[in-house]
Amino acid sequence: MNLFNTLVASATLIAALAGPVIAYAEDEYNVSTGTTVEGQGVALRGLDAVALASGLDLADGQAKFTHVQDGVAYYFASEESMKRFAADPEAFKPQYGGFCALGVALGKKLDGSPRWADVVDGKLYLFLNEAVFAAYSKDKAGTLAKAAETWPSIHHVSVKDTNGLM
Repeated sequence: MNLFNTLVASATLIAALAGPVIAYAEDEYNVSTGTTVEGQGVALRGLDAVALASGLDLADGQAKFTHVQDGVAYYFASEESMKRFAADPEAFKPQYGGFCALGVALGKKLDGSPRWADVVDGKLYLFLNEAVFAAYSKDKAGTLAKAAETWPSIHHVSVKDTNGLM
């Protein structure tokens, strides 16, 4: 067993033992840590989640239109967009906490970029980069099915625990 697998197995065991105590652990969401609102990481690199999930538009959010959901700050381009999100966050939040869906399918938490996104069955998925998005595009259904199957086993494995090992 290589070092990465040992780290993943150890982190998974700790997460399983901790159970609901870490329901909103810092590793559940891919957030920008350099920019924070009230100590919260910012989702989607500060882009408007409603614009992205509704039409894959890359609209810059503004701090004055912030909604905090599950300990994560979401910025919006308008008050209307912020209100739409607040009324139904699950309709707009990226799947897998904003981590790359193909990475999740492979058992890894990789950065998800709003620039490389897809909406399937009303759900927003992010991808690492153009090459990863192209690989996903070859088998969207298979990739998303595998990601859904794999996510529970890596859900609480911290990116910090695997830094440099992916």
